[in-house]
Amino acid sequence: MDNTSIFDVKELRQELILINLNEIIEAIEARGYNATNQLVGFLLTGDEKYITSYNNARKKIQKYDRSEILMAIINAYLGR
Repeated sequence: MDNTSIFDVKELRQELILINLNEIIEAIEARGYNATNQLVGFLLTGDEKYITSYNNARKKIQKYDRSEILMAIINAYLGR
């Protein structure tokens, strides 16, 4: 029997945000910065200078709205 698969675009986008966020964190830490401090600074101000350009981290974070990033982080924390 064929079963229909459900494809959730919101869930996929959230997963992509989290994958990119992990890559961004690695890039920040590789440059010797505290990733938590840098991400909080970016999320509060929107100033992309908090994110290193190393390994295209800044370009990766520019793909998403700050509210999308916060939603993905909170949903992951809550297990949703």
